[in-house]
This record gives sequence, structure tokens and C-alpha cells, in this order.
Amino acid sequence: MKDRLRPMYCDHLSVMRGKILPESRIATGSTRFAQPCYAVHFDKDLIVDAPGTRCLEGLPDMELHWDEKDIRAGWQEATQVVIGDLYEQDGAPLPLDGRYVLKQAVSAWQTRGLTPRVGIELECFAFTKNEEGQLVPYDTPGAVVYGIGPFNDPLGFTDAIWKKAELMGFSLDLMTSEYDTPQFEFTLHFADAVEAVDDIVLFRQMAREVAFEHGVILTFGPKPIPDKGGSGMHINLSFVDDQGQNAIASGDRGGIDNMNELAKGCVAGWMKHHKGMSALIAPTVLSYARLQPASMSGYWCNWGGDHRGVTTRVSGQGGDKARLEHRMADASANPYAAVATVLRAALLGVEGQYELPPAETGDCFMSNDAETGTADNLADALDDLAADKPLAAAVGQVYCDHHIHMKRSEVEKTAALEGDALRDWYIWFV
Repeated sequence: MKDRLRPMYCDHLSVMRGKILPESRIATGSTRFAQPCYAVHFDKDLIVDAPGTRCLEGLPDMELHWDEKDIRAGWQEATQVVIGDLYEQDGAPLPLDGRYVLKQAVSAWQTRGLTPRVGIELECFAFTKNEEGQLVPYDTPGAVVYGIGPFNDPLGFTDAIWKKAELMGFSLDLMTSEYDTPQFEFTLHFADAVEAVDDIVLFRQMAREVAFEHGVILTFGPKPIPDKGGSGMHINLSFVDDQGQNAIASGDRGGIDNMNELAKGCVAGWMKHHKGMSALIAPTVLSYARLQPASMSGYWCNWGGDHRGVTTRVSGQGGDKARLEHRMADASANPYAAVATVLRAALLGVEGQYELPPAETGDCFMSNDAETGTADNLADALDDLAADKPLAAAVGQVYCDHHIHMKRSEVEKTAALEGDALRDWYIWFV
């Protein structure tokens, strides 16, 4: 078989869409998709009045453009993969494209002489089908937190994922099992923001497809099992200055007592825009089953040092390893838009010289200083985003208007669903 190309983009639902093109098309650098794909919901319903989708203007095409240097080996036989940028027919970048939104956020930081570096942690749950064809949690009775090997993964699908990741050139930092079973974590190394998210969306798609070939349905959704913990997408952030130094660092020591003004400004931005951010980075109904008090999930508007009960952790490491960790997001969010949101809120804090509130002193199980959390449900979170006009304008007003419209439809569509029915509305896609 000749080499084929699978060009892709990550859409508003965090779903990867693409095509298979023959070898003769690889060098063309572009292909077309229907712009109204951005009006499609999880249930295949077309929301024709969704802003920016042009459903009521003849349903025109948009173009995906890729750079040949970004093409890499794929996980299917004789198939290469690439992520591209979306453009409208007049050549303007598509404002609904999360990758464009992230590139704009990166550019805003670069005008200050700082390049964002990002490391992302992905958590996920595994399911299989029983004899009746029903989805059930993957049977791992011997699994433990930080466990590895056949007791945690008797089918060995995680080893298959690791091997494919190495073949594709991903820089994996770790793979392990999480506190709940059957839950797993995959972490990739730090990279420049767009590169890091390109890797994450490709890795996530590869992992889901490889797992499926082993009879496992792998979901990165936020809360697929009601009585278990949730799955997050923790975003670790630092900046490189013009001299190649870590600009978050304040010497060789980290921690909350050694924060420089840049770090303080970023955290202050996240605190001020805590409620507005949630609808963008925790954007599904099940996200708010995960975002609860005493759940180590990013519910509270608080920050601290080496403290898993807070939304923002300040690393105790200094120098090149200094970083900030934002813990609210989950992978039902478009990862490009999620990282862009984190970057934009941080920049608002730096540029606006926001006041940093005191660090959390409570344990966040029995007590906490924080009095404000995220909304309790997606509908209220969307209202919080609509009310946070500085954040919406910074992320991209067209992007946010479309997001709010589509997600309000999602609230209506899922209102009568609960339990397995609500889980299954999402599980095949995220």
C-alpha cells in the first residue's frame, strides 16, 4: 500500500475530524471540509443558527491547510497524519478554529518577549462490552494507584499505546494507573504551546483507536462513572524569555514564597476569571459532576503550593523546572481552546496587575478558605462566561458566542438524561 495522508482538525466538540488522502495529494497542502461541521452536535443534530457556521448562507466550504514539515508517521498502516489550520474561502483564518485561537493567545504573549511552554496530563477511564453488549468498566480487580502491569491492564492495551506513541515520536513523560479503577494517566513532556497541544490531540485519538482495537472503549470524559473520581486535563505552564530562560522561575527554589511578579500575575488572572473560564475548559454537562468541593478537581477559586486540593498549584521546583499547574480543565474541552483560555486569563492578570488573593490554608476536604467555586452546572457556567466580557473578548468573541450557543443546546438535549444514558451520549466521542 502506498503512503496515505490523514489530515485532521479538532472541532468545537473536541472531536477529531479528517479525511484519508492518496499519496498524490500529500504535497498539495490543503483540503476542504464543510464549514457547517461546526454546527453539528454529538447527536448529529445540525444547529443551523449557530454563529459563525454559515449554515444559513449556503453551507459553504472551509479549507484546511497544513505544513509539510508537520506531517508525521501515523498509527495506521501506511498512513501519515497531520494537523492543519482552518481558513474561510476568502483566506481569513476561521475564528471557530481552536488552533487559531491558541496561536493568537501565544502571539499575544510573544509580544511581551515570552513564549508559552505547556505540559498536559490526561486522565481517562476504560470500558469494555459485556455479553449483552452493554458498556461496563474494564475489569481490573488487582489495580492500585501508581500500579503497572497485568493487574492494572490485563489486556495490555496501554503497552500497545506506548509502543505506537514511540513509533510516532511522541515524548511521553509517564504512564500509570490512577486512584480509581479502571482509570489511567498519560503525560507528555513540555513543549511550545501549539506543538504540545498538537501532540495531545493526536495522542488522544491514537490511544482511543488503539484501545478500541483491543476491545476497550477509552474515554477522556470528565465523569463517566458517578461513584468514582473524575478525569482531568491538567495544564502545566511556564514561559521562555528572549534569553531562553524560564521566566516563571525566581532562582533555584520554587514554591509560593519564591514567586516572581509574572507568576503572581498569572495566578491572579486565573483567580479573577475562575468562573468565566469553566464553561470553556470544562464544557460538558458531566464536567460539573466532576467539579465538586472536596474532589481535587479545580472547583474552588483558590491556589497554593504542593496542594492537590487547590485549582492552581505552584510547583516547589525552581530553575528550568519551575511551572504553574491549572487543574480545572477536562479533555471534553477542545485542548487548543482550553490552553488558550488559560493563557488569556493569565495575561489579563499580568497586564491588569490584578491583586493576588492569599494562598489557600485549608485542607480542602474538611475546611477551605475559598468561598467561591465554579458554577454547579453547565447552564450557569455558560452564563458566567457570557458575563465575563474581558475574558470572552480575549479568547475570541466569535469563538465564545458560538461555544455558548452550541453548549446551551447541549444543556437542553441532555436535560432528561442521567446515569448510563448521559454517559453514553458522550462516551463514543470524548
